[in-house]
Amino acid sequence: MDIKSMKNYLFWLYCQFELITCSYLMEPWEKLLFYTFNLTMLVMVLYTAYVFVPPHLSMAFQFFLHLFGNQHENTVSIVK
Repeated sequence: MDIKSMKNYLFWLYCQFELITCSYLMEPWEKLLFYTFNLTMLVMVLYTAYVFVPPHLSMAFQFFLHLFGNQHENTVSIVK
């Protein structure tokens, strides 16, 4: 793919985005508020997923391991 076709493709995607969101009808200041709000929400969702999803997946994995009988070994061994 050359640069010109990539540029045209990105412009086409942007036009599709504007058509789907109807943002082509907005004034520039409305577009700024709309895009700022949407970008802020996207960043917050990505941050939340980055911070909170891995511990929850780890706890679910530990739970299912315990449920199916593969118990986690203790680091301290008991000597009889």
